[in-house]
Amino acid sequence: MEALWQGIDNLATWPVLVAILIGSVGGLAIGAVPGIGPAIAIAILLPATVFLDDLVSLVLLLGVYGSSMYGGAIPAILINTPGTPVNALTTYDGYAMTRRGEAARGLALAYSASFFGGCFSIIIGLSALMLFGPYLRDLGALFGQRDIFMAAALGAVLLIAAHRRNMGLAALLFAVGMLIAMIGRQSLKQIDRYTFGLEYLYPGFNLIVVIVGIFAISQALFLLTGKDADPPEARLRGGLLRGFGELKRHPLVAAISATYGTVMGIIPGVGEFVAQFFSYSTARALSKEPGRFGRGAPDGLIASEASNNAVPAAAMVPLLALGVPGEALTAMMMVVFFDAGIKPGPDIFENNADFLFSLFIALLIINVLVVLTLLVSTRMIARIIYVPNRLLGAFILILAFVGVFSIRNSFTDCMFAAGFGFLGYILRRLDWPLVPIVLGLVLGSIMIDKLTAGSSQIKTVFDLVNRPVSGTLFVVIVGVLLFTVFTSLRQRRFEH
Repeated sequence: MEALWQGIDNLATWPVLVAILIGSVGGLAIGAVPGIGPAIAIAILLPATVFLDDLVSLVLLLGVYGSSMYGGAIPAILINTPGTPVNALTTYDGYAMTRRGEAARGLALAYSASFFGGCFSIIIGLSALMLFGPYLRDLGALFGQRDIFMAAALGAVLLIAAHRRNMGLAALLFAVGMLIAMIGRQSLKQIDRYTFGLEYLYPGFNLIVVIVGIFAISQALFLLTGKDADPPEARLRGGLLRGFGELKRHPLVAAISATYGTVMGIIPGVGEFVAQFFSYSTARALSKEPGRFGRGAPDGLIASEASNNAVPAAAMVPLLALGVPGEALTAMMMVVFFDAGIKPGPDIFENNADFLFSLFIALLIINVLVVLTLLVSTRMIARIIYVPNRLLGAFILILAFVGVFSIRNSFTDCMFAAGFGFLGYILRRLDWPLVPIVLGLVLGSIMIDKLTAGSSQIKTVFDLVNRPVSGTLFVVIVGVLLFTVFTSLRQRRFEH
């Protein structure tokens, strides 16, 4: 309980409260603009976190992460264009409501479902910390270098398996990310890896530079080379509070969807898309009128929004408990932990328990603040969807280069960012996923470091899995691989 009160006290400072406000309101606006999304916004903000206090930096990023999905529902419902990729399923029933003249009802349902899913996940995570926190401290002794290596490997396998039809492509891009992580001079043994004698490659690539390039600069190029669209006008009639009353008519769908989001958020490499798929499918199976889904079914909209907004708080669990980011956004946040000298993993429960409570309580405040903001400003925020794409692209490009240069006042970093931006642009044009590269960079770095640090204890391949934790994780990896292969073969058989 002492850690809980200390965590609350950590938040009771003006810089932290201002960061929560800016992150929450800024995330709403960012989510409401199709084409940006939280990943790009966080990539742009990362250079600024170098100059901020660690808790201020994290609550700012959490504000953007936790609120962007709320904002992303606005264009998804009003103009059939998801503000963030995870709001794509919201268009099915949300836009159908708009076409029926029920845009306000759709937004109200989306806000209430998102609020329920977010709070559900936060309460579960916070309760787990309070109930099991003292016991989790003992996990530190169980996790050695090889165990963390296997945990990162499990995250990689789950990430690749989550791409289903593009598993080969995801594996290839993950390997590219690992290759980028290997470039530079290995500090422990002073070995140069893929530097080709070029001194500016000795330090390796700064993670922030790579992320800004792949996400922000590539999206700016994509917007600048595209065409400006003229979205249709959608009128908002009616109040936005009634969604909370209507949510009470679908308690089972809301609870199941929030549970899916929480569970899928905890599993590394899965995230919002799989949670939404299961939630939407389950809601349709439970419905007495499944034919309404895709035509403005309120329970379909609830399933989509409750599940995706339950993921952010849950996704913090593998990051904090194992030091393994579950997806791109938590991978970016891991950079802030490193800069602050905080090492995510089992030891964090003993050394920084109050910090963990601060993050979860901040997420709860963010959800409350976002809903209150939306109730009074939806009509104003909705106007952001009409910002021309090319103007938006130019703005993102300027911010990205200014942010990269500010890290070390280095034009070389800007050149690297431009190179990675061009790589990301090519991937976007090919419609290839960007997330595997970023997670390959982060998880690959963890795997390489832990394998190098534990090399003195590894004589054979069996030594990687001869510990209780690493052995268990290896069994899980094999199980995931077998299940993935089985389901893929079965699906192909049905298709033929």
